[in-house]
Amino acid sequence: MDDLIEWLRDRPYYEGQMRDHRRVPSRDPEFADVALESRLQSALSDRGIDRLYRHQAEAIDAVRDGENVVLATQTASGKSLAYTVPAFERAMDHGGRTLYLGPQNALIADQDETLSDLAFTLGFGSRVSVEQYTGRLSKTEKRDVRDRRPTVLLSNPDMLHYALLPHAHRLWEWFFSSLETVVIDEIHGYRGVFGSHVALTLRRLNRICERFDSDPQYVCCSATIGNPVEHAARVTGMEQASFRLVDEDTSGTGATHWVLWNPPEYRESGRGEESGRRRSSHVETKNLFVDLLSRGHQTLAFTRARQAAERYATESAEDLRERGESEAAAGVSAYQAALKHEKRRKIESGLHDGSVTGVWSTNALELGVDVGGLDAVLIDGYPGTRMSAFQQAGRAGRGDDDALVILVGGEDQLDQYLLHHPEEFWDGEPERAICNPTNEELLPDHVASAAAENWLKPDDDRHFGETTPDVVSALETAGRLDRRETDDGIRWTHSGSGSPQHEMSLRSIESREVDLLDGRSNEVIASLSFGDALRDAHPGAIYHHQGQSYEVTELDLDRDTAILQPTWADYYTRVLHDKTITVEEDLRSKPLSARPDTEVRFADVTMRKQITGFERRDPKRGEAIGRESLNLPETTLRTKALYVTVPRDVEAQMRAMGDETREDGAGQYELSGGDYGFAGGIHAAEHGMISLFPLSFLCDRGDIGGLSTPHHTHTDQSTIFVYDGHPGGVGLTENGYDEVETLLRRTHELIRDCDCEDGCPACVQSPQCGNANDPLSKAEAVHLLAALSGEGESSRKLTP
Repeated sequence: MDDLIEWLRDRPYYEGQMRDHRRVPSRDPEFADVALESRLQSALSDRGIDRLYRHQAEAIDAVRDGENVVLATQTASGKSLAYTVPAFERAMDHGGRTLYLGPQNALIADQDETLSDLAFTLGFGSRVSVEQYTGRLSKTEKRDVRDRRPTVLLSNPDMLHYALLPHAHRLWEWFFSSLETVVIDEIHGYRGVFGSHVALTLRRLNRICERFDSDPQYVCCSATIGNPVEHAARVTGMEQASFRLVDEDTSGTGATHWVLWNPPEYRESGRGEESGRRRSSHVETKNLFVDLLSRGHQTLAFTRARQAAERYATESAEDLRERGESEAAAGVSAYQAALKHEKRRKIESGLHDGSVTGVWSTNALELGVDVGGLDAVLIDGYPGTRMSAFQQAGRAGRGDDDALVILVGGEDQLDQYLLHHPEEFWDGEPERAICNPTNEELLPDHVASAAAENWLKPDDDRHFGETTPDVVSALETAGRLDRRETDDGIRWTHSGSGSPQHEMSLRSIESREVDLLDGRSNEVIASLSFGDALRDAHPGAIYHHQGQSYEVTELDLDRDTAILQPTWADYYTRVLHDKTITVEEDLRSKPLSARPDTEVRFADVTMRKQITGFERRDPKRGEAIGRESLNLPETTLRTKALYVTVPRDVEAQMRAMGDETREDGAGQYELSGGDYGFAGGIHAAEHGMISLFPLSFLCDRGDIGGLSTPHHTHTDQSTIFVYDGHPGGVGLTENGYDEVETLLRRTHELIRDCDCEDGCPACVQSPQCGNANDPLSKAEAVHLLAALSGEGESSRKLTP
């Protein structure tokens, strides 16, 4: 592998692009003896499993001892055996049942195939039977599953919410009354809105199990995150003390060569200096992919979008054919969740037997689907979290052989921060998974659903939290719950004949949706939440769907529909908006270490947004080529936020910075300074803080919003707000408040250390900015963040 890295380093077209190279040493496996039922031991031995890793044995022993378990180890470390062994043992011994919940149907199908094959080997008398129960089954197939009464049921949170819990007493009593184990696979994925919904759904599951006198244990499988036990407890509704954490990976691996790769910058036309704009990470990854396949290395390239996976798989094959590598070209495929089951299985088998030489994939292959080990993994752009990066990298490695992982950075802030500060990537604390089962926007529907599944009692606040009495009272007043006096005390039942479960989705908070109609056929091609529709489906918007570009010709908010027509437009659109934030209540405050006179606060806020227009932008140059006004309704968001004020002396210093000048190679010019420079400085700091939120927490940049204002009535000072982008908040800014000083330090380093002169996509520009990234002032932002974080102002002094 060293020879391959040197070969890449010596290519003239890759000159200077290896930002960092580290070799993670190989690891010998550690085994432990585990007593297994003879038939199960024989069946595992037939599959080449003669001994269990120590971490597998520790997890199995914990389950046998009655503990809940969090198993947080790397990809391909054999986590599934930690729940398979206890599940099969309990079924074989006394018919005890297991519910497996997976995040994706592809992963559920993979588990079904593996576990069913193992159960078949045990024989009919074992009492182990495996079935999957997902929305893909017909009504007849679902009925047949219930009639067969499996001991291991594979499903997903949505089906638990829509199909199992609502019919617990009528169709599933046999299952819940004998349920002993609940497996939550990929629990790190249950975060944000979806995770908060799932957490409340599992609290409803716990209530149902109580009613049937069952008390299942939870076995949670996770990637490496910063708070595995805390997160598992929050998602499942169990006490933290009830969990055993198993997080030492004792499986054996070969050495892994990690390379951080930064595409070259473009130079500013006529100025001879770096612009901050970089060559596409897609193109750079494609070049590496083709080079690796040409040299005989089976390679997997991860990219974010389905269309990107399809496009670059096609282009990679074409490039290989042009080089005369027809055999390698024939083995290139694209893998993504929308593929049919048979096609996915064919690609997975091809990776095992070598007939598939290379794959471009979305994160669908990041999960626990078995594809064997590959020679190399390419990561096309930082996937948003270190956790995902290491999960994807775990696909590389074939036995004791060395493997190669290359992370190709994009030009946005998070990618460039890590490529300029690789120690943060290698040594930084794992991100924390965040969800909020106390979200006041979600609780009412779940409490109503719980009442429809089984009457509510006053002590159900054990499951839903201390605000449950207020929620129940509000639902009773609204006519959604009926109050009844019984011999056993007060009870509440769901009123009416409707299904509260089917009136909400686990994937969103907003209930209002807008249907997008293809103007040619009048068929619905997609649905968006109301807020997303205002942003993405306004008149004149360019909308991309399944490889086709559309222009929105009409948005009818009376009927909640948008009409789309196919277009060949060679531009994209981006909305412009105005925002205001009202502080409803300050919840917490604390002084900054570097500025004891300045407080950061956590608050309940209302954000109001008015979309005022949109820009048409050139995708190649990123420049605006037109602007139009829009007349759309104002939206409001009641959520949580952290905010910090700008010290008055620092504000004065920032406003005075415009008196300075510096040499740029094309003559002297003034820094912006004054009102513009100050407003640009706080705006740039806000953008930077938002962009680095995912470095601490498992979230997307779009989950966080911000506002910077030169004067706010609540504080009577200039103020920077960072708010949770979901109604009620899902815990992101609450946790961000706790780590705000780290966030300020990192943001200062991000902007200070960027190679550009005046601000670029790698430091302060945001693709989601509703003010067209104007004003933005880099120097003033660095000065402000240095003051708030206590860091040195500049590692790259500007020439006065």
